[in-house]
Amino acid sequence: MFIVTTNDVPGFRITQVLGEVMGLTVRATSYGQNFSAGYNALAGGEVPQFSQVMFESRTEATGRMWGDAVARGANAVIAARFDTGSISDFFEVCAYGTAVVVEPLAPASVPE
Repeated sequence: MFIVTTNDVPGFRITQVLGEVMGLTVRATSYGQNFSAGYNALAGGEVPQFSQVMFESRTEATGRMWGDAVARGANAVIAARFDTGSISDFFEVCAYGTAVVVEPLAPASVPE
């Protein structure tokens, strides 16, 4: 239900901590992407070819992290983070956080 970068979910109570979860993807860019990105870089500014690859990589890593959390019985991930690295022509994106079970806080009673 929730993936948050905070250590709690406002309006919810953490009832179980299930441990660290992660999702990882390793990608390589194609020759065509590298060539066109290099050409675009000459002008400066954003390199849209790489922005798209990184966006897709983060989305995939987040989905894998969420799958790991659900497999453990979680309904939320707190303290979510990303880490990136590269080896030669490959790069990795890792999403990680803490899988938890949360439940809504009881609504405050309203005096009549």
